[in-house]
Amino acid sequence: MTTTRTGTPTASWLRRRPFTHHNRLAVAVILVNVVAAFAVDDAQALADLVAANVALAVLIRQQHVINLLFRLATSAPTTWPLRVRWTLGKVYHFGGLHVGAAISATAWFAVLAWVLDDALTWTILALMAAMVVFALPSLRARRHDVFERVHRFAGWAVLVLFAAHSARQPGFVGSAQFWLLLLVVISVALPWARLRRVPVRIVRPSRHVALVSFDHGVTPFAGSSTAVSRHPLLEWHSFANVPTPGRTGFRLTISRAGDWTGALIDDLPTHLWVKGVPTAGVGNIDKLFTRVVWVATGSGIGPCLPHLLSGETPARLVWSTRTPRETYGDELVDEIEAVQPDALVWDTVRDGKPDLVELALRAHREFDAEAVICISNKKTTWHVVEQLEARGVPAFGAIWDS
Repeated sequence: MTTTRTGTPTASWLRRRPFTHHNRLAVAVILVNVVAAFAVDDAQALADLVAANVALAVLIRQQHVINLLFRLATSAPTTWPLRVRWTLGKVYHFGGLHVGAAISATAWFAVLAWVLDDALTWTILALMAAMVVFALPSLRARRHDVFERVHRFAGWAVLVLFAAHSARQPGFVGSAQFWLLLLVVISVALPWARLRRVPVRIVRPSRHVALVSFDHGVTPFAGSSTAVSRHPLLEWHSFANVPTPGRTGFRLTISRAGDWTGALIDDLPTHLWVKGVPTAGVGNIDKLFTRVVWVATGSGIGPCLPHLLSGETPARLVWSTRTPRETYGDELVDEIEAVQPDALVWDTVRDGKPDLVELALRAHREFDAEAVICISNKKTTWHVVEQLEARGVPAFGAIWDS
């Protein structure tokens, strides 16, 4: 099977930004709310729409819901048409539902605040507006720590205040609003119920990378991630889990990419905080295809490694990184070469900057693969995915929507 250009020029164009599946889902939710507007005739209906949208925005980010979405999407057999599996592979764009619902909830609450015109509703609206503003992609990217804290603390405050607002209405207990809010509170609380401070063992093969090992009774599945923190109320960082077949526990590959990761690599802490359960990510979609090419740069090898080790889906690796043995250590590189003897490992110090699109296309053709999964930085991932899909190759990569 050799994949050739498929679909029309229009279909290829629609796969590019801003017409991604993520944005299409966001628009779909907003359009549903526009239709619902014709049924709104009082403040109670407005409050119900706010509650429904808040519930969707929160639940679609819940770890168990995310894992369920991935399980359903990746349960399709590889005998299904490639175009269908290509679309199912975009399951990780589910964040569009969160965005559409959050915008709609804020818009409906703005109308409700104007109708009721009291201090409580205006306070809630201010908090919701702050969450939307700090979630704007450009601001979120520049000040992710502020975005995270505003989202967490303002979100908790909104839940408490909205519950107080709703409780003032006759018949609230037992109403649809009551059950939706209860479901949201449980959803938010669940990950924190599994908050633990656990021991870790950190190996630092270079000043650029830390290999963090966990063995606290959790062995995650390939294609999942774990959120870790040193100060659990302030900031969390998610990294791809690297379980090794036949062993308990897992590893994280953390590269120096900011203040938090830099401090961890320098300090080598003995304990870290974890919460919730391992959560499926983009790499999990490899099982939809008969053969895949993994394209990684730098520490992007971490999310690829568990899939290469498990061998559940035949794979070919293209890894571009600087001096791999000096940066990541002989043990990790030997482990990769043992399961990927035909891997293309491109040393950027020795060989210069590669054309990753061309390398991916060549590997895709030579390996007779159905899809390419790219794990890299934002700019490179988007470039590789868009260029490959413009050529009719199913391609997947993170979309940085959280």
